Amino acid sequence: RILNKINDNSVTRARLKEIAPLLLDLSGQHENQLLLNPVNHREILDSYAAEEIQPAREKVQSLYLQYSRLKRELSEKAMGEDERLRELEFIQYEIREIEQANLRDGEDEELEEQYTVLSHAMEILEDAGSVQEMTSAGQNNAADLIGRSAARLSSLETLDPNAADLIEQLSTIDSLLNDFNRDLATYIDAMEYDSDSLSQVEERLDQINHMKARYGGSIPGIRAYYKDILEKQDKLLHYEEYLSDLNRQFEKVSGDLERASEDLTTLRKKAAKPLVEAIKTALIDLNFPDVAFELSFDRTDHFTAQGRDEVCFMISTNPGQAMRPLHEIASGGELSRIMLAIKSILADEEQIETLIFDEIDTGISGRTAQKVSEKLSRIARSRQVIAITHLPQIAAMADAHYLIEKTSDDTKTISNIYPLDEEESVVELARMLSGAKVTDAVLENAREMKALADIQKK
Repeated sequence: RILNKINDNSVTRARLKEIAPLLLDLSGQHENQLLLNPVNHREILDSYAAEEIQPAREKVQSLYLQYSRLKRELSEKAMGEDERLRELEFIQYEIREIEQANLRDGEDEELEEQYTVLSHAMEILEDAGSVQEMTSAGQNNAADLIGRSAARLSSLETLDPNAADLIEQLSTIDSLLNDFNRDLATYIDAMEYDSDSLSQVEERLDQINHMKARYGGSIPGIRAYYKDILEKQDKLLHYEEYLSDLNRQFEKVSGDLERASEDLTTLRKKAAKPLVEAIKTALIDLNFPDVAFELSFDRTDHFTAQGRDEVCFMISTNPGQAMRPLHEIASGGELSRIMLAIKSILADEEQIETLIFDEIDTGISGRTAQKVSEKLSRIARSRQVIAITHLPQIAAMADAHYLIEKTSDDTKTISNIYPLDEEESVVELARMLSGAKVTDAVLENAREMKALADIQKK
């Protein structure tokens, strides 16, 4: 059983998933593919300067919601005179029907109770009459028997004073039964079967249920619907004024959204300059010595909830090569390094304490792998870095090593993680260098690689 804990408190997996993004950043094996979609380039830019850009984005999103609502309302409410009159007539019919129903809160529940009683009135009267027969009206009824018992028991008091308590108890029972019989008689007198009353209750219930089915499911729901159609009636009665006001609102929100989108564009272009320089510097560190990197901006022909900017990473990895969109030319290994560069920069901005890289070494080897390992080591000086790798150059730079092994049988697969000591780390590095067969020469090579890595980290 796996227990999830945060600050020594047990938490659910759902809670852990909610909090995890605030504590760590996970780069999975396929996350590099996100760079192939230019939409994500804009998100990276916005994350880089979130403190300045996020409020502007939220303002644009809020205005865009208003803009979309007003645009939809204008589209839906554009109608000719005949259509307006037909809708007005229909709404006024609904208003009259609701008003004439004269509904009262809780009326349906009261009528349901009345209907249950009235529809079973004969059965109730029959059962109540049988009880009355047994307690007060019939031969040898309970009231007579208890009365005679009380009289007989009272004669014992002169013979045995201890019988007084029994006499008092029986007297109380006699008094309670007399009260019950009076109440039962009153209940029976009030319970008269009236087919007219039942019909009236049934008819009113049918009317209310029809209204509930048509207008709102409940009496409060019908009242809410009534309020809405009164507003619609007012708009249709003063249609030209309503439409004119709607157009004024739409024009105002459109202008506000245009200005907010322009402000957002200005902030993005301002943030793009230091981001481009930071990514370029990081890429040079990752064995892109002649890289050229830029951010291009295009303007959409329509509003969106994220503004009107289309942002694209442009890159040239070789001298004399023209700048082209990243998603058109980058290979798998290049994408890995570019994502590592971006992650390292965003981690500094977002103050994320733990970075997890799952096979960041995809598509790289040799000198490039060494550069990646050095970059990870520099990142690890200010935050925790966890790297899952098959490259010895990257593994050698780590401060601690863990071996992940999977075992399986016919029913399940289990993953185990073991911490490695110094010598075990050397053996695993040697295995990564040579494959299955580990010779003394390979072990010596692994020790030398680890020693050189320790020197580079200082």
